[in-house]
Amino acid sequence: MPYSNFTLGTVKKAFQLEEIDVEELFSDSLPVEPSAYLMTGLERKLRLAAAIGTEKAKSELIVADILVEIREHFERRISLFSGIDFNVERESDLVGVCDFLISLSPVQFHLEAPVIILVEAKDDALEGGLGQCVAEMVAAQRFNAGAGNDIRRVYGATTTGVLWRFLKLEGQQLSIDMTVYHIEGCNKILGILVSMVEQKA
Repeated sequence: MPYSNFTLGTVKKAFQLEEIDVEELFSDSLPVEPSAYLMTGLERKLRLAAAIGTEKAKSELIVADILVEIREHFERRISLFSGIDFNVERESDLVGVCDFLISLSPVQFHLEAPVIILVEAKDDALEGGLGQCVAEMVAAQRFNAGAGNDIRRVYGATTTGVLWRFLKLEGQQLSIDMTVYHIEGCNKILGILVSMVEQKA
């Protein structure tokens, strides 16, 4: 079963996760001002992505730009991957393609541990991507541990490009942010993503 077949219910049961819903899970994250390059890009692309309306368009026109901005913020000391196979544990159905993932390794030509952030782009409903995203986060835990890099926390996000919801997985405890962030506040979205990287660096 690929990641996309998991629901939040099935992934919690399969991997014995305890869910905690948290208001403003990342309330301590400081906003990060977007570059002029990102703001110009969003101004040009947001309406186009909305008009096209597909997951692919939103991924390519909005989500990728946000994540590239994070990579630039860290002066390319982290790596970003899009649409790659992330086959970690076939017997546990932790296989499939990830929309986006970020590793703390600066190596860009192949994926190395530790994988820290997984982002799933969805057409409309953020909730529809939660199970898939959490399954990928579990896979990242196991991928990191298998590489001898057993870091404490892995983060995730589901997004329509315009709306973003964030998650944290620490051991068996899954925390889901009840707050949904809008791209109009992209400084807060950038701040959350930056804080995810900094907590692991």
